Amino acid sequence: MSDTIIQILLFAVPAIIAITLHEAAHGYTANFFGDDTAKRAGRLSFNPIRHIDPFGTILLPAMLAATTGFIFGYAKPVPVDPQQLRNPRRDMAFVAAAGPLTNIALAIVAVIVFYFVLDLANQNAILWKVLIMSIQLNFVLAILNLLPLPPLDGSKVLAAFLPDNLRHTYLRLEPYGFLILLALIFLVPAITAQFGARINILSTLVSDPAFSLTRYFVGLIGAI
Repeated sequence: MSDTIIQILLFAVPAIIAITLHEAAHGYTANFFGDDTAKRAGRLSFNPIRHIDPFGTILLPAMLAATTGFIFGYAKPVPVDPQQLRNPRRDMAFVAAAGPLTNIALAIVAVIVFYFVLDLANQNAILWKVLIMSIQLNFVLAILNLLPLPPLDGSKVLAAFLPDNLRHTYLRLEPYGFLILLALIFLVPAITAQFGARINILSTLVSDPAFSLTRYFVGLIGAI
């Protein structure tokens, strides 16, 4: 149990930074393009409390880490009114992309910090793990959110390029998107395992590329 608590704490610091800046980026970008909904809701903030969802950000990841070892969660979505954007179709794509791009930037920043504190990190296991976790987590969040599954950010980017009739039909999947995502994470691997072929779509599409990117950049600075 103590190892689990340590893992949760090591996850918590980079996770809070990652989700706070991810959500704030959506709000600031929307505000830049003319929609002040997030500003009026008090979400143009780098205060984590403004963005944390008690269940999705704290309880769900903690329960999953304690029971399955897999960590998954979410923050409170930043409110955006596309009709207030100057060019709703185009600008919504920028608003959506701002979150994942922020996570990519944070991963690169963590790599740069790692490079400058490499000697210290090699002597301090906690610092080394936090930096690795920050790089991995931000790449995971960026790739996951870029998946074209409503309501993930990637769906709103893709929607900008779809014809109106197809776009509206596509975005109607949004109320079911979270259930579909949970099915991909838990149900598909469990069912396919019963037939001797454990298929993990999220691992293939998200975790594996994120870990490969992490290994590449960590290797680039000589940390492994």
